[in-house]
Amino acid sequence: MKDFISDFKKLIKLRLTFLVVFSASVSFLIGSREQGAINWINWVILTVGGFLVTGAANGFNEIIEKDLDKLMTRTSDRPIPSGRMKTGQALVLSLFMGLAGTLILVKLNFLTGVLSVFSIFLYAFLYTPMKRKSPIAVFIGAFPGALPPLIGYFAAFDNPRISWIPIILFLIQFVWQFPHFWGIAWVLDDDYKKAGFRLLPTTKRDRISAVMTFLATIILIPVSLLPTIMGFGGYVLGGLSLILGLVFCFFAYQLVVKLDIKSAQKVMFGSFFYLPVVQLALLFDFIVK
Repeated sequence: MKDFISDFKKLIKLRLTFLVVFSASVSFLIGSREQGAINWINWVILTVGGFLVTGAANGFNEIIEKDLDKLMTRTSDRPIPSGRMKTGQALVLSLFMGLAGTLILVKLNFLTGVLSVFSIFLYAFLYTPMKRKSPIAVFIGAFPGALPPLIGYFAAFDNPRISWIPIILFLIQFVWQFPHFWGIAWVLDDDYKKAGFRLLPTTKRDRISAVMTFLATIILIPVSLLPTIMGFGGYVLGGLSLILGLVFCFFAYQLVVKLDIKSAQKVMFGSFFYLPVVQLALLFDFIVK
């Protein structure tokens, strides 16, 4: 049982799944605060359903890439390529999680369920195969990667409505993913090449790829200031977003100058820190209003 739990955590990419659920949960609390009350039962439903749906998408991703995962040092110990879990077992688990998660989220409202299914499809069946064909895969993957804030926000409403808040939450996470993925792709480029993945803007570690990463961090600054500009985020959020954005930019600028893995690691780890801090600051602004 201990070995199965360990393999299951690897199949669903537990840390990534928690990050996605965290992002959706923050947006749910923001949407709830806008209504003046938090329905904690619905929060639990979102958390459980979001965990299952995200786990399913990651499971499908590993099933599709099982032969490629064998080629890379980073992924060769995953349960399917290592032979500890059969493809059929992983498929049954992923299908169950996907169906159960969708049915759970539909209980909140129909739009939340539809967006969840859409995110599975985009991530597992469009982004995943595109990774070997073109760097545009990062652009495609940014859409399912940015859907959790939308899903979480809409889950807070019986009858979801479009407003600037969920759109801006989506945009922040959408733009953030470019320096995030390109930082990771730069660090792991040698390993990715073994599987034929083409994720850097020019498919190689060159100055153009570094400059595009730098430009993405620049674009992220005004986008992250939109909550303050539009009036639903306070000055604490605006100041923190600006400071973090400038630090993030500096890391990316060092990559442009040095073109080395150490600088790319700073971009990568900076991206891990940036998003949850900004999201928590946004939630703090809503709570203290």
